[in-house]
Amino acid sequence: MGFAAPVVVSNYLKEQSMNTSNDWHPADIIAALRKKGTTLAAVSRAAGLSSSTLSNALSRPWPKGEIIICRAIGVLPHTIWPSRYFDQQGNLISRPVRAPNKR
Repeated sequence: MGFAAPVVVSNYLKEQSMNTSNDWHPADIIAALRKKGTTLAAVSRAAGLSSSTLSNALSRPWPKGEIIICRAIGVLPHTIWPSRYFDQQGNLISRPVRAPNKR
């Protein structure tokens, strides 16, 4: 007898990875930051960015911004944005952050 659970899990992850409805709503991200006693603008300024810069990560993929937000909340980026971090087969996608420019 075979064990079918891996297939079920794999199909589930495949369906979930393409479904952006599983991503947290931007208001939920902002609420999570408020529960931690901060705001998106404050986190952005603390990271040396303009106060509205991190809002870009709420609407489009930006690994650096996603990591900054997730560190402030205390979760991993693929928890908030599974559609950005899993491929169609349910495999975790590597999304490295570029090294800062040398000045």
